[in-house]
Amino acid sequence: MKSAYELAMERLNKTAPTAKLTTAQKKSLAELDSVYAAKIAGREIALKAEIARLGGDSEKQDALRDQLVTERKQLQAELDAKKERVRQASGA
Repeated sequence: MKSAYELAMERLNKTAPTAKLTTAQKKSLAELDSVYAAKIAGREIALKAEIARLGGDSEKQDALRDQLVTERKQLQAELDAKKERVRQASGA
């Protein structure tokens, strides 16, 4: 007897089958992950250093923290879009 999870996964695969990625696509996706992890880490290091330099100015520190969150979200969205383009290339 199948679990509810297994039944749901079977139904999902019938309506939207998972795409098989080529080795080149997998490599491209891994490279994108690596590049964007480095970009995010670089921005975190730079902004955290700036936050530490500001000392007691909590208003400016909060603004930099907000900027860090915004930049991280922007870079993640950019990464997701590029990864989706790589995945779509298999269907083209």
